[in-house]
Amino acid sequence: MTRILFFSFLLLSWLSIGQEQPPILRFTPEEYQGANQNWGVSQGEDEHIYIANNEGLLEFDGASWQIYSSPNETIMRSVAAKDDRIYTGCYMEFGYWVKNELNNLVYTSLSSKVKDQLKEDEQFWKIIPYEDWIIFQSLDQIYVYNVKTESFNIITPENGIIYAYEVAGNIYYQSPGLGIYEIKNGKSRLLIDAPEINEERVVGMFSNEMGLVLVTESEGLYIFSNDVLKPWNIPVGDLIKNWSIYKAIQLSNGEIALGTISHGIILLSKEGVKKYHIDQNKGLGNNTVLSLYEDHKNHLWLGLDNGVDCLNFNSPIVTHYDGAGMLGTVYAATSYNDKLYVGTNQGLFYKGKNTDSYKLIEGTKGQVWSLYVYDDTLFCGHNIGTFIIKGDRADLISDVQGAWKYSQMPGKENMLLQGNYQGIYVLRKNESNNWQLSHKIEGFDYSSRYFEVRNDSEVIVSHEYKGVFLLTLDKSLKKFEKVERLSVPEKGKNAGLAKFNRHIYYASKDGVFAAPTEGGEFSKDSLLSTLFENDTYCSGKLVIDETGKLWIFTTNNINYVSTGKLTTNPVINKIPIPLNLRNTINGFENVTHLSENNFLFGATNGYFIINTDKLSYQNYEVGIKGVYYNDERLARHSLPIEGETALEYKKNNINISFSVPEFEKFIIPEYQYKLGGFADYWSPWTTNTTIGFENLPFGTYTFFVRARIGNTLIDNVASYEFTINRPWYLSNAMIAVYLVVFIFSGFVIHRIYKVYYEKKE
Repeated sequence: MTRILFFSFLLLSWLSIGQEQPPILRFTPEEYQGANQNWGVSQGEDEHIYIANNEGLLEFDGASWQIYSSPNETIMRSVAAKDDRIYTGCYMEFGYWVKNELNNLVYTSLSSKVKDQLKEDEQFWKIIPYEDWIIFQSLDQIYVYNVKTESFNIITPENGIIYAYEVAGNIYYQSPGLGIYEIKNGKSRLLIDAPEINEERVVGMFSNEMGLVLVTESEGLYIFSNDVLKPWNIPVGDLIKNWSIYKAIQLSNGEIALGTISHGIILLSKEGVKKYHIDQNKGLGNNTVLSLYEDHKNHLWLGLDNGVDCLNFNSPIVTHYDGAGMLGTVYAATSYNDKLYVGTNQGLFYKGKNTDSYKLIEGTKGQVWSLYVYDDTLFCGHNIGTFIIKGDRADLISDVQGAWKYSQMPGKENMLLQGNYQGIYVLRKNESNNWQLSHKIEGFDYSSRYFEVRNDSEVIVSHEYKGVFLLTLDKSLKKFEKVERLSVPEKGKNAGLAKFNRHIYYASKDGVFAAPTEGGEFSKDSLLSTLFENDTYCSGKLVIDETGKLWIFTTNNINYVSTGKLTTNPVINKIPIPLNLRNTINGFENVTHLSENNFLFGATNGYFIINTDKLSYQNYEVGIKGVYYNDERLARHSLPIEGETALEYKKNNINISFSVPEFEKFIIPEYQYKLGGFADYWSPWTTNTTIGFENLPFGTYTFFVRARIGNTLIDNVASYEFTINRPWYLSNAMIAVYLVVFIFSGFVIHRIYKVYYEKKE
């Protein structure tokens, strides 16, 4: 964790780490098995992502990466997909790739057609698909390739080219020192001749309602309209002038993405107002952005100087990434009086509704365990005691260490029970209307992190190492007159306790148990226990949010339970975010309802917020991406993924890979398959994207695979049909031979018997 020396408490308390941002899906060179630098990104009609990497062309299908070496072993500088072709450019070479019957990319050179017209040391930095043409741009020339006629038109500006752009159906390029040109009817004409542009590099060009927008490397943004060029004075204009902009694109919603040389990425609204600034401190893989691309589902891809990142702008999830460790692990949060309060292992922080910066509340440094709003009062359970929070001030009302939790007593509005490290205490409101510590309830000295008030005389406490206790209060509420350790349920690591739907629920690795609030013993809840039976147990922590939902956490899902609108029966919903992406501490999961359908989840590196109303997983498709078999030497041989496939009997093993091309950080598809003709039933759900079958009998088979994300089953089912031929000794020819031999043998035996009996007679 980074240590930062502050010169005053004022500097200590204000932390510019408050902004929530889109999730970032990060890929390192080790993951994609390529070089560090990535110069271009595009998406094919198969929804796969293609990236121009120093080592060649990267392909990503949502599940795995594949790299195709550069055709002449030079750095690949550009990529653009159009129809079924992937066009690429590198040093002294450009052309296109097409999938063959084995679903592998095969390269065809186009530059070989104009080999004699290439300039010395020419590299192709940009490719623009435009109607029936593909434009290949180097720093020296523009090659306009007609896809239909397979002919070229070559444009050679006097001073070379910086970048070419397609804007609203028009083609522009910048020539160093000369200005901006427009290509009309295959010819260049000067459009903008202005010193402020001629002496700058234009790194982005697009249009909006004001005119043609030009983004420069270090002089900000300009608008060209009615033959007049003028600066676009946006609020962050001075800021971006100090940061070298390397790439700029306009997104489909009109917003503007600026990739910088050393400060990550800036996202501007259509009006030029900063929405996000994301750099390495906020989770970006690298601060140098070499390429930008918006895919078909509006994810923003960043080709970086070291890696590839994907920003999920349309995700129902936003994250607060605390990469520097200035905030800490979030254990509790609440929205109160137009402020968001966050309790962490480093103290209690807050920020205003319309601000990005968190402030540490003085006196609260240390471990915060809980935040609880009651009687229009915000209670903070802390390692050093109990605070009441008033705006940016914390008043200590109890110095009893370790305030875990608070709960109301039925019929006693001016009293709260407080679970501490060494038992349960009572807080009361005094005659001055102020809350204060009253007394400890004697007779129970164990840590009371989890407790629920069952009724006005009974409290149930869960201690993960000692078990579950039923405590009976005396009428004075001064002591527990009876302490009973329950035999059911048994104690469990990271076990949890919560009151929901007129029951008290207990969850552990053994399942979920429930006891009515009216009285009675715990018994196993068969419905909620299926959450652990159908998934892997990681934590029994149960959380009741402010809307009355019960949250349960399993290895592969965040689950929430609510009561039905027309029935009291629980309804289970799953959010498919696995444990490794949640970054939570088992047993310390926490959920806070912020507004409408927005819920905050604490994590070890900040928090994330889910809008449950926007959890939709439609418009995805599962597809077969590869089929192969292994020979006797275990060498891998690819097979066609379409058409009829027949294998020799000795090749009766087959491996099939499949995927859903989705690129959201918090979406993990699950797959289910069956092999018709062998086992005509669906397998259990799995996240594996390859399945193998060995020693298959001869016959015809059809492999089916389908996918789901959370509770949503993807509509399509992908299939692949293949045949395992009979072994040679069961071929039709051999069967005919067997038949002839059988008939002949029968004839011979018959003759032998006939001769035998004739001699005997």
